[in-house]
Amino acid sequence: MTSSSTTLGPAIRTLSRLARVLERGCADGDLSLPQYRLLAMVGTGGERSTALAERLAVAKPTVTAMVDSLVERGMLCRSDVAGDRRAVRITITGAGRRALRQAEAAIGARLEGVLDRVAGRADVLAALADLGAALDARSEERLAGAAR
Repeated sequence: MTSSSTTLGPAIRTLSRLARVLERGCADGDLSLPQYRLLAMVGTGGERSTALAERLAVAKPTVTAMVDSLVERGMLCRSDVAGDRRAVRITITGAGRRALRQAEAAIGARLEGVLDRVAGRADVLAALADLGAALDARSEERLAGAAR
């Protein structure tokens, strides 16, 4: 075992446990965590399945199955992309936005329960924002590499 994996071990275990706490919060809102992530990404702007799969780091058939389920539930819709007969844009509906808000409220309540026990709450939130930015940058780099 390398020293890097030794020092990262506690952080990895903490993130894994936190993911489970957040996953339970999602279930309170009738969404799975992967469905929440998909709705949140589509909610920032219509997307194609291929881009969503890359950004979510899952296979395209997995995204297609999740999109199918959320379309059936009226949370997402598909529309044609002008000038590209093969492409389909995925957008969030009003029902999807409501489900997203409900899930975020439930997840937020669970996260608040953890953050209430943390010293340096502002530092933790700042670190999470930095981590989010790093994840976004990594995703953009992967998307740029895939486009080549």
